[in-house]
Amino acid sequence: MIAHLFNAPLGETETAVGVGTVGSSEAIMLAGLAFKRKWQNKRRAEGKPVDKPNIVTGANVQVCWEKFARYFEVELKEVKLSEGYYVMDPQKAVDMVDENTICVAAILGSTLNGEFEDVKLLNDLLVEKNKETGWDTPIHVDAASGGFIAPFLYPELEWDFRLPLVKSINVSGHKYGLVYAGIGWVIWRNKEDLPEDLIFHINYLGADQPTFTLNFSKGSSQIIAQYYQLIRLGHEGYKNVMENCRENMIVLREGLEKTERFNIVSKDEGVPLVAFSLKDSSCHTEFEISDMLRRYGWIVPAYTMPPDAQHITVLRVVIREDFSRTLAERLVIDIQKVMHELDELPSRVIHKISLGEEKSEANSDNLMVTVKKSDIEKQREIIKGWKKFVSDRKKTNGIC
Repeated sequence: MIAHLFNAPLGETETAVGVGTVGSSEAIMLAGLAFKRKWQNKRRAEGKPVDKPNIVTGANVQVCWEKFARYFEVELKEVKLSEGYYVMDPQKAVDMVDENTICVAAILGSTLNGEFEDVKLLNDLLVEKNKETGWDTPIHVDAASGGFIAPFLYPELEWDFRLPLVKSINVSGHKYGLVYAGIGWVIWRNKEDLPEDLIFHINYLGADQPTFTLNFSKGSSQIIAQYYQLIRLGHEGYKNVMENCRENMIVLREGLEKTERFNIVSKDEGVPLVAFSLKDSSCHTEFEISDMLRRYGWIVPAYTMPPDAQHITVLRVVIREDFSRTLAERLVIDIQKVMHELDELPSRVIHKISLGEEKSEANSDNLMVTVKKSDIEKQREIIKGWKKFVSDRKKTNGIC
């Protein structure tokens, strides 16, 4: 069912294969192992060395890609980001490909800002490079977040098995697959893309049972739940859920834009989330906003972008099926409250002081200078400001 959703060529001579996993992290490990083994088998047949495999990704990849590279001794070649462009540049990625590249990993729904990478352009550029070099470097699509979104919201977008170099795709059932945590999937285009020597066969349960996994005993509840959701909701049901998520995302984004305090970092086409940063962070930071929102019951993460955009800090709100329009409007109100409270607090970095009488001999003017405080001084001033703020509220508000 999922292979069909991803437009796998399900003909008489071609059969997609897949594995249920514990989230997309295991799915990515298995896909990476398949690419590495297939690359090794080909290189050995050609009498070439197999000791320096690499994988090309953007610096915006989820940490499980770094785990794969470290655990299974594969060099991770990352395309750096830049301010205003927070996904992998397809041209830069293809330029980094060499004969030891086992695959290029593209993300359909970046963790950082929800943006879909241009898999179609990556495929076209890589097709040309493969023709020029004689290599056959493939593509894996990490669709952990976007795999259950794109088929319903953007059916014309070419990112899946419609592209010839896309050999495997992973997706998380517990994100937009609408299943509780602990289920992921990895699908291979056809059987030839999953080396047979990675598959084990057991028959002690009464019949031949192929297995390819890094985990061991696990329950079947999430698999049953995924099957139930697919047959109960169907294509139209999933489409309605995703459209509702997108509409609520727009409500939140427009509400934040009206405050005129934030830059929107996320894109309209992508995972239904809103990533945003302060237009002016000279006085207060996104981390302070995140911390203060917890008092209102919101957990809104703040984080810095990867290299070379690490100077950019953003906040991110992911819109799920249970995040209603009412909640979106309430969040905007609470963010406005937090911004008002922050405006009344002392600045975290800049403080103006008077040099007073000691300098009056050299200069008759009462000089004002701007100084950058140490981290301890900043912390003490913030604490002092908070104590005053709380004290003033206690004077005006009754305690029950």
